[in-house]
Parts: sequence; structure tokens; C-alpha cells
Amino acid sequence: MSIKLITFDLDDTLWETAPAIVSAEAMLRDWLAENAPKLGPVPVEHLWEIRSRLVDADPSFKHRISALRRRVLFHALEDAGYGHTEAEDLAEQSFEVFLQGRHKLDIFPEVVPTLEILTKSYTLGVVTNGNADVRRLGLADYFAFALCAEDLGIGKPDPAPFLEALKRGKSEAAHAVHVGDHPGDDIAGAQQAGLRAIWYNPSGKAWEADKLPDAEIRSLTQLPGVLARWG
Repeated sequence: MSIKLITFDLDDTLWETAPAIVSAEAMLRDWLAENAPKLGPVPVEHLWEIRSRLVDADPSFKHRISALRRRVLFHALEDAGYGHTEAEDLAEQSFEVFLQGRHKLDIFPEVVPTLEILTKSYTLGVVTNGNADVRRLGLADYFAFALCAEDLGIGKPDPAPFLEALKRGKSEAAHAVHVGDHPGDDIAGAQQAGLRAIWYNPSGKAWEADKLPDAEIRSLTQLPGVLARWG
């Protein structure tokens, strides 16, 4: 059956995520060193201990990564001796510094030309577990909607985000396809919700799961051709 709706993963599908996160973490450390000197060089183990404690107390934090990072920063700052209100203010400001750095990334060069082609024939949407914002990246005009686990309270591979995407995209599962790099979150998740799934695999990794993706691409430039063959 012909495709009407295409949903995209973001991180490591439309750009490489790791360099942006590393840079954002460095910006965050520099900002904290200047603006929260009491904190000092916090051991990573201490931050992970705070994170684990928060997630154990509220498992929904697993899908609310921005809220989780804010709370980790708040507790670390409070532990360092800042008062409750000041710790909250510093946590909010420092998280915004991190978020700015997190959006300083290089979108793959084929992304915009491919989206330009696809948006003429299909409804496009975003389904992501991350906290990247297509509005900050100048990509919002290509997408009818953007769903993130933070807002939904649940993330891929649960079928719920994909089912919500079908509602937003006014499509039946048989007419929808998801494109992403993660075999579990993207491919298995989409297929469990009844969508077709295209594995973005630029490095040519071997497929190790039992159920195959419906298609595999090494570059997003191959996507229009795959969709054309499907009708």
C-alpha cells in the first residue's frame, strides 16, 4: 500500500549526536565553574548516584531527560551548599546553557534536500526520545508535528508514540513508515505499532535482530527511491 506519512527519528538519523553532547557538556562545565564555584569538579559517580536515585523514585524520568538533567543539576548544586531557590535558578540557567550547546550540531548535508523532496508528496513528522528541537534547528517547516518522549511521558520502542504519530498525521499504520537508526527503538518499535520501518545504517552494521527492517538505507538520499518502489 502507498505511503502517506513518514516519521523520522532525529539523533543519529538526521545528524551525529555525540559531538554535540560532548561540546554541550564542556559548555556546561565551563559555565558552572564560573557561575557556581561552590560546586567544584563534581565526580561523575556522584551525578550518576543522584540520577539513579531520582529515576528509582520516579521511573517516568527515564523518558523526561530534560527534566531529569535539571533535577540532577539542582540536587548537585544543593549538595554543594547553595540554598533551595538559588540552586533551582542555577540549575535552570545551566540547563539552558547545555541545551544551547546540544543544538550546535551539523545536520547531515543530504537532510534538507531530501526533506524538500519528500514534503511535496508526504506528510512528515518526528518521533524522538531525545530533547532536540527542530524549531531551534530551522527544520520545523518540514514537519507537520514533532513528538518527543519528554512531552508524551513515554518513549520508543513503546508503540504509544507511533500510535500518537498516526493520529497527528491522520494516517493508518498501513500507510505510514518510520525512519531511524536504532534497531530496537526505531525499527522494532515502529513495526510493533504496525508501521513499516526503514533502518538508517550509514556505517553498514550487520543486522542482529530476528525480524528484519522493511528496508535499509545507507544515505537519506535513497529514501525517495525506496518509497517510490512501494507505490
